[in-house]
Amino acid sequence: MTSDPNSTPESAIEIAQTNALVDAELADQSDEVKRETKALIDALKLRAQTEVQSAGDLAKTASDYTRESYLKLVREARESVEQSRLLDLERIEQSAQKLQQEAEKNWQSLVQEMGGLSDRLSEAAKAAWEKLNRSPD
Repeated sequence: MTSDPNSTPESAIEIAQTNALVDAELADQSDEVKRETKALIDALKLRAQTEVQSAGDLAKTASDYTRESYLKLVREARESVEQSRLLDLERIEQSAQKLQQEAEKNWQSLVQEMGGLSDRLSEAAKAAWEKLNRSPD
């Protein structure tokens, strides 16, 4: 494990906790096994952080898209009023329904992504566990 000059006090605590856990759980193992185990845990943490960031980016994109649809609906309504046209309530209702459908679709996409994230993290944890418990060659 390498030391990051930009690390925060919290990350230093996490590294110390990880080192202590690995050293305690693998006390009878070689330094190489401990070092590789620590590197594996670091890789899993980095992967989890990347996946969480990706999910956050997706949520923000969905939110931005829904916000843009709402703004478009509001602009259309304002333009209709400004042009002294009678409000076409049916058209506004259709736009509102379309906005709701898009929001639901974005939500479903976000839920699916989060499910995929959960599956990937579970698979990574399972692989790590199997590697940790595999007998040395």
